[in-house]
Amino acid sequence: MPEKTQKPHTFDDRVLGVIETLAPAEQRIARFFVDQKQAVLLNSAAQIAQLAGTSDATVVRTARALGFDSLSSLRAALLAELTGTPSPGARLERTLAETGSQAGNALRHVVDMHEQALGVMRQEAFAASFERCVDILAGAARRHVFGIGPSGAMADYASLQFNRIGLPTNALSASGVALADRLLWIGAGDVVLMIAYAPLYREVEVLLEHAGRHRVPVILISDDLGLLVADRVAEVLPVPRGNAGHLAMHGGTMVLVEALIVALAAKDRDTAIDSLDQLSQLRGAIDKSWSKRGTRKRK
Repeated sequence: MPEKTQKPHTFDDRVLGVIETLAPAEQRIARFFVDQKQAVLLNSAAQIAQLAGTSDATVVRTARALGFDSLSSLRAALLAELTGTPSPGARLERTLAETGSQAGNALRHVVDMHEQALGVMRQEAFAASFERCVDILAGAARRHVFGIGPSGAMADYASLQFNRIGLPTNALSASGVALADRLLWIGAGDVVLMIAYAPLYREVEVLLEHAGRHRVPVILISDDLGLLVADRVAEVLPVPRGNAGHLAMHGGTMVLVEALIVALAAKDRDTAIDSLDQLSQLRGAIDKSWSKRGTRKRK
């Protein structure tokens, strides 16, 4: 009996298995599909073409040459694979296979990943979305920053810094049933800043439902969840976390959070500075040796 041909196991296998049969321009796009998965998921054919230095027709033609009906079906296959969520150990193993054992290689790899994230944040479309997000956050009665796991630490940090510049903010950084108590804080006139990634965890699902009932807008920071919840959030800020299936890198997200802090402070400079002055005074009241350098003289 003739042997059955095995189907490729992964998206990368499928692409790389036929890449040599493609025209040179299509090969370049095919490699872009493999190397820049988040960009493929989050951008239109025209935007992908601009990033890859080709035409949108070539992008669509390459998707079909790879056996997909359209760019949308390619995205669907890619998203299905990405949301399979490899274990942390598997992610680290893939990353180390790429960097090797040399510390210098690890440094270059991580720096390269963060430069890619910064490149996304420099795009005009991202900047426009960022400005809309700042307006939403500044105009809300209260802010709630959601994140669990490593993202929980960033949610706590963002919440602390927003409060320091005079913007009442709660951290929704508890997981499981403990999150329910914090969801009670959400009410009309508020906004949720959500740091979350695929798959669609139950905590994320419940938070989106709860925010929807109270007509509270949600701003999502994610590199892969946006397509799953696009109709349930006000804005998506798509910050990459490194190569798909590899160790997640959160430096880009931290840069974005700190950009939000500065932009929000600029929206109401007096309130931000007054709040920080009050923080300095309270520190001095607790510890007389605390330096008060930089406290503004009040009239």
